Amino acid sequence: MEYSFYDFLKLIGSLGLFLYGMKIMSEGLQKIAGDRLRSILTAMTTNRVTGMLTGVLITALIQSSSATTVMVVSFVNAGLLTLTESITVIMGANIGTTVTAWIISIFGFKVDMSAFALPLLAVAFPLIFSNKSRRKSIGEFIFGFSFLFMGLAFLKQNAPDLNANPDMLAFVQNYTNMGFFSVLIFLLIGTILTMIVQASAATMAITLIMCANGWISLELGAALVLGENIGTTITANIAALTANTQAKRAAMAHLVFNVFGVIWVLVLFKPFMELVNWVVDTFFFNDNPQVMVSYKLSAFHSIFNICNVLFLIWCVKLIERTVCAIIHPKEEDDEPRLRFISGGMLSTAELSILQGRKEIHLFAERTHRMYSMVQELLHTEKVDDFNKLYSRIEKYENISDNMEVEIANYLNQVAEGRLSSESKLQIRAMLREVTEIESIGDSCYNLARTVNRRRTANVDFTEKQYEHIHFMMKLTDEALAQMVVVIGKNEHQSVDVNKSFNIENEINNYRNQLKTQNILDVNNKEYDYQTGVYYMDMIAECEKLGDYVVNVVEASKDVKDKTPAMKRTTA
Repeated sequence: MEYSFYDFLKLIGSLGLFLYGMKIMSEGLQKIAGDRLRSILTAMTTNRVTGMLTGVLITALIQSSSATTVMVVSFVNAGLLTLTESITVIMGANIGTTVTAWIISIFGFKVDMSAFALPLLAVAFPLIFSNKSRRKSIGEFIFGFSFLFMGLAFLKQNAPDLNANPDMLAFVQNYTNMGFFSVLIFLLIGTILTMIVQASAATMAITLIMCANGWISLELGAALVLGENIGTTITANIAALTANTQAKRAAMAHLVFNVFGVIWVLVLFKPFMELVNWVVDTFFFNDNPQVMVSYKLSAFHSIFNICNVLFLIWCVKLIERTVCAIIHPKEEDDEPRLRFISGGMLSTAELSILQGRKEIHLFAERTHRMYSMVQELLHTEKVDDFNKLYSRIEKYENISDNMEVEIANYLNQVAEGRLSSESKLQIRAMLREVTEIESIGDSCYNLARTVNRRRTANVDFTEKQYEHIHFMMKLTDEALAQMVVVIGKNEHQSVDVNKSFNIENEINNYRNQLKTQNILDVNNKEYDYQTGVYYMDMIAECEKLGDYVVNVVEASKDVKDKTPAMKRTTA
């Protein structure tokens, strides 16, 4: 045998270069269109047709159906897409991924793109070192594009010559003359290979090379393509392992959709292959038989996925009911601590930011709820009810600490990805938001502890003190409510922070007024000094909480404006 271990290593290296090029190209495209992708996915899924077209567009743009489906699963986990919407987007992703096969067929076989790879790298070289993130992303895309076709050229060069080494194909040839059973065997091989490589584009490139060189027939190549369609679903299902039930169902819907498509194509395999041959022979012509075979395989891939979508897009509800029957909801899904980022990072760091924003909004809502419990605690008389509510506030304080750590770790993980400079500024502002919201939770707990100490000391406030505390807590509650509104607004909505600043000024002025009045009231013996301490502790903590709220609002504005401001210190 003339094929050595060194030759095998060159083959694996060629595959590695191809996969790396695909990854860099995909990431470059995603960075260029990061914000647009977020807008498209959340806005263009109003019905099944627009959802499907969205999947086609995004997958054609980022050149990775796995990236799209993982993104969709994460969006379902974050509550940004419904299960029905996600199924239609995944259907579109299956059509969009066929673009990759055509690019490889046209540029990899008809045109020798590897000859242009080095000149393209020369064009991309200055862009990579540009200070502008968009130019840098364009440079990364060109680098990825060049590496992809260099890898493809090396794959063709380093693939073993099976005519000179017939022993290498002997084990495969034993299964090529078994009729329809051979198709099933190659379908299984395609599925397993794609699961291992985790990239259908790579296995598609290998299949195109095998068919173009005549190592396997077109029918067996088509069987490998069908297997690749099933194997590519493993990525989304892995991503959904730690996600909520709806996200798991979205990933399962991808598998159900592809398996059902493969089943009906297998039933009509011979007439379907005749249709593909007729389409290519009628509309395409090339003297090179290698090019024609690659066209036929790409056409099979496209026609199969288009027909599958046209047929099953009317059965979305049936698919939804099927996956709901397969995956049952878990009890803990009702109120998870982290609702939106439990499924791990999205397929690209740029798109993970939106998931983090949703979690921060939930964090803010929970601290507001915690503050409402403190207001209720102030007037809880029964010992059992008081202890129960106080324990609940303590539990919320622990949850607040854990949420801060988990969200911050997630954002730091996102920051390690390939981010634009604007997104890096967003991450910084979001980390500040998380820190300040946790400080609000600390203030809520401090207020509860003051109420508990006052109760233990058997001290009660005067009617006038209660009036002042109620008004101060009302102002603070308004500030918290406005903060939640500001955080909840998306980046395309205008954020009015003046209301928050006005409330904070009112809180500061009221605190100063009560501080002066407290000294006079203690001197006039209206209440004793210790009562005054508990009273002013409540007032001062509310004022401190108001400062934290304004810090969050400023940070939230920075997330939208992408220009971090100075931090406000508590008085």
